[in-house]
Amino acid sequence: MSSDSIDLSLLAREAMLKRGLAPDFPRAAIEQSERLSSPAKDESLADMRHLPWCSIDNDDSQDLDQLTVAEQLDGDSVRIHVAVADVDALVPKGTPIDEHAWQNTTSVYTPTQIFPMLPERLSTNLTSLNPQQDRIAMVISYTVSHDGAVENGAVKRARVHNYAKLAYNSVDAWLQGTGPIPRAMAEAAGVADQVRMQDGVAQRLRQRRHEEGALDLETIEPRAIVQDGRVVQLKHEKKNRARALIEDFMIAANGVTARFLEAKGLPTLSRVVRSPERWDRLETLAKQLGDRLPIEPDSKALAEFLERRRQADPLRFPDLSLTVVKLLGRGEYVMIRSEGEAGHFGLAVRDYVHSTAPNRRYPDLITHRLAKAALAGNRSPYSNEELENLASHCTTQEDAAEKVERQMRKTAAALLLSSQIGDHFEGIVTGASPKGTWVRIFDPPAEGRLVRGTQGLDVGDRLRVRLAHTDVERGFIDFER
Repeated sequence: MSSDSIDLSLLAREAMLKRGLAPDFPRAAIEQSERLSSPAKDESLADMRHLPWCSIDNDDSQDLDQLTVAEQLDGDSVRIHVAVADVDALVPKGTPIDEHAWQNTTSVYTPTQIFPMLPERLSTNLTSLNPQQDRIAMVISYTVSHDGAVENGAVKRARVHNYAKLAYNSVDAWLQGTGPIPRAMAEAAGVADQVRMQDGVAQRLRQRRHEEGALDLETIEPRAIVQDGRVVQLKHEKKNRARALIEDFMIAANGVTARFLEAKGLPTLSRVVRSPERWDRLETLAKQLGDRLPIEPDSKALAEFLERRRQADPLRFPDLSLTVVKLLGRGEYVMIRSEGEAGHFGLAVRDYVHSTAPNRRYPDLITHRLAKAALAGNRSPYSNEELENLASHCTTQEDAAEKVERQMRKTAAALLLSSQIGDHFEGIVTGASPKGTWVRIFDPPAEGRLVRGTQGLDVGDRLRVRLAHTDVERGFIDFER
């Protein structure tokens, strides 16, 4: 099949079905969404619309899950509020939209098409925290002290208003002094000062987490730029301060929510990454690089090792990061009944739930329903058996979605390179074992198998390769030395 006849959207749909995911909404879910005429409203809720809320997300994001705002307190402490879309207000448990969301458990992002967990009429409109719109939200609040400690967490429902829709890249450029103030920020009174304050607080949170052992990894997952159905570029989205700001605020908010539910005596659908079972392999890896790790799993020691390697060899750090991710093992959802049963090794936190992205992630919607029950003094809307089954199901479906997204990234890379057979590229060896030798080329950022000239090569070796073959449908890229 020629590359011109490849339909990436069709391949994505086929990959969804193969992995047990539903690419289309059932008729009952569509009809339910069509019956909804407006966003949810509740005038009895606390009014927080006067605060200068803003959203910061991807440039092309339309499903806005969170708003943030900060309030300076006496001394160096700052009160952070994170408003999260109240999807449950329009999608009750057991309704057709909820049942479809349960089936996939997540939105799936492929180069040419997004398969949203909720109908777009909701996720990009009625349940999205859109700019210049009033919405009701779950608000997670906490105080950050001068040393980055998170204190006085609280959860409530409230009315909010998004005064500025901002994007990661332009906010980062402004924070770094390499770009102008974003227009939406300049036009919204107080938002620029807000973002400056939030950036400072996020750095406190980040420093505190790293001191406690949070891992700072950097993997390369290129995003395909598509025009008229054709892949024209692979773009590596690098970390930046604006992305880190939101990440740090959401990690803190998720911890607050977990502790809130635990204090109320409700079980949680927790997100955990257990202590690595292959710690001995990480030990060996450190020795091979002239370093050392302790015998027992220690996230702080691993974080310090990673920082040393970032400084010593930044070129190969993304490949080391990917190796560490694989050895840490996958994240999973578990039903937690009491404090301290599990934790998130990579984030160095004891209690952690997903609660900040209910437009695109089903566990967050479950968490909101549990939080609402806690606020109302009601029993859990889910039995322990239901939560245990949901934990297993959400883990399975999230893994399936990730495999679809990874497959489509490979397919997009193969499609972009299919017209460059015979061209030469600079690259680096990312894997070398009896199973095969793998190479990552730098421009465009893509990985493939080295099918000829593998003798004597090891991970980290720089080399020049020739593109020998691509199989777009399977996402295969073959290089020769």
